[in-house]
Amino acid sequence: MELEVRHLRVLCAIADTGSLHKAARELGVAQPSLSTQLRRIERALGAQLFVRARTGCRPTPLGLAVLSRARPLVAEFAAIVTETRAAASRAAGGFQLRIGATASRAIPGWLRRLRARGPDCAPTLQMNVSANALLGMVAAGRLDMAFVHEVEGSPLRIPPGLCLRVLVEREPQFVTLAADHPAASQPEVSLADLAGDRWMVDSTVDGEWDGLCRVLRAAGLNSEMLHGDYLTAYSLAAIGEVVTVSQPTAPPRPDLAI
Repeated sequence: MELEVRHLRVLCAIADTGSLHKAARELGVAQPSLSTQLRRIERALGAQLFVRARTGCRPTPLGLAVLSRARPLVAEFAAIVTETRAAASRAAGGFQLRIGATASRAIPGWLRRLRARGPDCAPTLQMNVSANALLGMVAAGRLDMAFVHEVEGSPLRIPPGLCLRVLVEREPQFVTLAADHPAASQPEVSLADLAGDRWMVDSTVDGEWDGLCRVLRAAGLNSEMLHGDYLTAYSLAAIGEVVTVSQPTAPPRPDLAI
């Protein structure tokens, strides 16, 4: 059995309602059918995800871990459906320039310039942490263009037939740390200054994890690395739990040093 979004939705519904009966009613299925689905999901994962009792269902520790990964996926899928329907509705009224992008503070400026071309240009924006995924969408005709970045040492997979234009040849990598970090007052931080710190990096960003590993190894460091999205990384960096990488254009915050 391969897990699908509908299976993740089942897990979220059971956890949210705390009851197989209530979850079945919310999902519009019979309770025996939902119970069978849950057993199949647990067999596929090889572990019990919920404890059943007369008072209801509660997640096991492993169930909580699975739910922490399932909820963002369910929410993202729902957003895809909503955005696609909205885009299709707008597209019925005329031409749309479909743009994909990885994170960059330059995006608002690009969009302003495109919109300034005239009312006939109605760009839509799809964000993705994976530059290679966006390039694949352009090659497949699902996007018209994509603004992406390449991590040094991890070349992008450019599909054949794509027209490539380099806008910024090279951008330095900055580091974000707590404002009260011992190295925060220095105008330039060396990796040796961060030898005792843990790093948090979003490994879903193409090349980011491998790129930092190479840099740390070259500096003779064996720092602990944690996976996490950059919103979480910034929050943890602010309290001194981790340090993280960032673009030099990252917005300033009083509790962080960039």
